[in-house]
Amino acid sequence: MFNGKTIFYGALDWGLGHATRSVPIIKQLLKNNTVILGVTPLTKLIFDEEFPELKKIDLPAYNIKYSKVLPLWIKLGLSSPRISRIIAEENKLSEKIITENKVDVIVSDNRFGLHSDKIHSVFITHQLFLKAPVFGGLGNKINQNYISNFNEVWVPDFENEAESLAGELSHGTHIDKNVKYIGPLSRLADVITAAEKDKYDYLILLSGPEPTRTELEKELLKLTTKSSKRIALVRGFGFRVSGLKLDTVEAFDLPTKEELKKLILSSKKIICRSGYSTLMDMHLLGKKELILIPTPGQTEQEYLAEYWKKKFGTEYLPQNKISTFKL
Repeated sequence: MFNGKTIFYGALDWGLGHATRSVPIIKQLLKNNTVILGVTPLTKLIFDEEFPELKKIDLPAYNIKYSKVLPLWIKLGLSSPRISRIIAEENKLSEKIITENKVDVIVSDNRFGLHSDKIHSVFITHQLFLKAPVFGGLGNKINQNYISNFNEVWVPDFENEAESLAGELSHGTHIDKNVKYIGPLSRLADVITAAEKDKYDYLILLSGPEPTRTELEKELLKLTTKSSKRIALVRGFGFRVSGLKLDTVEAFDLPTKEELKKLILSSKKIICRSGYSTLMDMHLLGKKELILIPTPGQTEQEYLAEYWKKKFGTEYLPQNKISTFKL
């Protein structure tokens, strides 16, 4: 870590996971440094709650949206010109931010353009190596070219591959960079809350960009109408509603971190996407009874669901098989 520095920190706004996992890093940096946060409308939801006192500067939003028809890797390919423009825009903006705020260090959680040749630049990722059904070699070359712009890489995973939560995504023949494994991260790990043992049989924990988040909610709610189980649902909307009754389900929209941890610890089984930030939360909270539903076409989540099934014994439920599943 650093000492006596002014640090600019930005996180990707592909869902809330990059922002939530950034919280423990930012808290650590704040012990001996001044931190300025780069935010988008989405990441601001987390950073305003966690760090209301810190200075914040707007960054361009990536606004990654999934398609109802196309697999994610095709959608991203079609969106690559727009994403490249955003990366160039944020790189230009980072130079202005550095000059105006006398920044010494820049830390980026998966924002490829947030770096500078003038100061020490750190990149945070669990995907040193990408999983892609086609053009995997080209995708990994592009990924590593972007990463090569940074002085060092922090990987939120265990260095020992036998303990790894990300498997082949974070372990392999490294690019020629200063790679440091910093262990799994969760903003929930140090939250103090009182759990009610087995209050719910299932917690449905929904996350990720639209429209796939809403599509999954609709499919899972169909199952709940036929179930007598005690079920809680975290929907993750941009507005706060707690304890909303949806027939047999108790729903919570954008709960506080205390409420979220209490819901997780009070539930026997968790139904969720296999996003890496969610998996780190589950690991650090000791939740092992998981039903993982990867986002269709998102090869990273599909790999993680399969990897966790083999390594940790979690259940893997493809979204197109939900109708055959019984709560």
